[in-house]
Amino acid sequence: MSREGNLEAPTRHPLDWLSEDFYNEDSLNTELERVYDICHGCRRCVSLCASFPTLFDLVDESETMEVDGVDKKDYMKVVDQCYLCDLCYMTKCPYTPPHEWNLDFPHLMLRAKAVKYKKGEVLARDKFLSDTDGLGMFAGIPIVTQAVNAVNKAAITRGVLENVLGVDKKAWLPEFATTKFRSSAKRSASHAVKDGKNTPGKVAIYSTCYVNYNEPGIGHDLLAILDHNEIPYVMVEKEACCGMPKLEQGDLQGVAEKKAINIPHLVKLAKEGYAILTAIPSCTLMYKQELPLMFPDCADTQLVKEAMWDPFEYFVARNRDGLLKTDFKESLGHVSYHIPCHSRVQNVGRKTADMLQLVPDTKLNVVERCSGHAGTYGVKKEYHAMSMKIGKPVFKAMANDEPDYISSDCQLAGHHIAQGMEEGGMKKAEMAHPLSLLRKAYAI
Repeated sequence: MSREGNLEAPTRHPLDWLSEDFYNEDSLNTELERVYDICHGCRRCVSLCASFPTLFDLVDESETMEVDGVDKKDYMKVVDQCYLCDLCYMTKCPYTPPHEWNLDFPHLMLRAKAVKYKKGEVLARDKFLSDTDGLGMFAGIPIVTQAVNAVNKAAITRGVLENVLGVDKKAWLPEFATTKFRSSAKRSASHAVKDGKNTPGKVAIYSTCYVNYNEPGIGHDLLAILDHNEIPYVMVEKEACCGMPKLEQGDLQGVAEKKAINIPHLVKLAKEGYAILTAIPSCTLMYKQELPLMFPDCADTQLVKEAMWDPFEYFVARNRDGLLKTDFKESLGHVSYHIPCHSRVQNVGRKTADMLQLVPDTKLNVVERCSGHAGTYGVKKEYHAMSMKIGKPVFKAMANDEPDYISSDCQLAGHHIAQGMEEGGMKKAEMAHPLSLLRKAYAI
């Protein structure tokens, strides 16, 4: 007899992406029908994203008002609305493994996206947006960078971009940096390595595409904090995109190609005892969860998983070791801090909030809900309005008590929230990454 709900912590099965059955469309539709039927009978996730309202509308408007009345050709409408935030799995679903119903909605959506990608049904626009290393060529060359940034700001060219590529002309787009982070990163001082009970005493920095190409200041802030705390660091010798943008498109072979570039360099550092830090939660999650599930038998990938840290996870653990300075010189006033989905899924707790709360005379308003940006989802013409709708409760919550700063570990979410607050007529607050706020508190 099956039991209602699941009282045990959710577990994740490896992703069987190399098997033939994974890409079998009949097998996929059978599993989609099974899972959709369970979701239809539960409906706890209706408020999370547009996937679930889409599914329930398809069911309610069918002749039978059950999943068997939904045309299988419409199954993909639900999949297209999923941006793999993982919140249904981590926070709502009562039927995740080890429950016998074995429901993993995000990874089923990933399987469907992979089938769609293999059939050649993914738009050229989506492939273009997921090629962050290719787009990064616009960064670091001042004349090119200035031209591209000007194009991204001009109303006329944004209209053309919308018509040609389907990038919504109202969506915020990141600028490219005139100097890349990796080429301008300051060399570490010769601090002694002081290992703690919970933390390695030396750090390796995986830059991430966003920090390297778009906002290198975040990386420089991280380096300044490490230097202030006398923690020696190195840059990862060579790196490519973590693969998360390709994962979101279902390009699993593309993910494997990025993994083949990154893991050899990262595992060398892991074996040498470095804590590997990434300032972008989606990149951290890729190495902590998605790649280990795609390559469960790869010992190197599993070693990298164990060595990978969120920066604030590391700082809080370092503080428990008694090896982090708390000589803060400046208060931060009132900060509205947003916890991104991909930080929550790492299951490390509210480490950024814990760290910022150590700063004297700082009031923190913590918002724990999806901002709606979700990687490339929020910039696409067909989804931008929905992304703003999903984020509306977050925009309002972040504006509570008129903060001095708004902040999110996911810088894309931070900009999305700032746009939503502005469009909603809320009082403007300075947007700053938590690492930038921590550096400001140290006055370094």
